[in-house]
Amino acid sequence: MSNPLQPIQLLCETHYEWLCQWWRRQLGHGDEASDFAHDTFLRVLRNPEEVRTLRQPRAYLTTIARGLLNDHWRRRSLERAWLQAIAEIPPEMEASPEMLVAVQQALQQLDRMLANLAPQAREVFVLSQLEGLTYVEIAARTGLSDRTVKRYMAQGFEVCLTLLEH
Repeated sequence: MSNPLQPIQLLCETHYEWLCQWWRRQLGHGDEASDFAHDTFLRVLRNPEEVRTLRQPRAYLTTIARGLLNDHWRRRSLERAWLQAIAEIPPEMEASPEMLVAVQQALQQLDRMLANLAPQAREVFVLSQLEGLTYVEIAARTGLSDRTVKRYMAQGFEVCLTLLEH
């Protein structure tokens, strides 16, 4: 009887170091690369049957890793927005625990809303709304056309409006 996880084990053993290097390049440092590589393989475990028929394992791993990378940058943007919101509370207003919870809940709701967007649309929306980039700057950074950036922004606003109505 063969081990059903053997293809995944082989994928990990064969591509782990390569994936760690990919993560190091994306993050600009190696501190978290092995953690992110581990997370990538955890995602692979969710669909073990896909591994058996892989023709391009590195392309498959890269696709999964890019999704994790988008989630990572989105969380970082939300963390920065959280810290900025706290820093902008006027000194005369003491930040009550209730106010801090309200700000955190608003950011968590925004995160849930963004999860309904395709990864590239989510990235565009975050760059605009949390990073403050213009559409032209977003197009230059992402390599997308101005028209695509506008379309993704419209999708982002539509998701937000739909969820706010409910």
